[in-house]
Amino acid sequence: MPKFLAVYTGTPPGPDAGPPSAEVIAKGMKAWQDWMEQHASQIVDAGGPLGATKKASKAGVTDTKNNLSGYVIVEAASHDAAARLFENHPHFSIFPGEAVEIMTCPPIPTMD
Repeated sequence: MPKFLAVYTGTPPGPDAGPPSAEVIAKGMKAWQDWMEQHASQIVDAGGPLGATKKASKAGVTDTKNNLSGYVIVEAASHDAAARLFENHPHFSIFPGEAVEIMTCPPIPTMD
């Protein structure tokens, strides 16, 4: 079955925004756990949160920033089916996350 990488995105809150309340965090984590249990048969790698980022390039290694906040790898019959798994996901329905981006994970081309 095809695999898909889903990355959770979100812009860090502004300086005036405080952290979510303990009640919001508890509600969100419960909903996230429920989502994971509901889709357990399709989760290949439960992933997790993402933190500080470094960029390696021809110019060397530098600190950088992006809007990626976490990931999960799922299996689904199609790209559309994989995307539908994330409709109303707690990442953006409860937490202040912006979206979940779902990418195909095609097989590595062989070198014959």
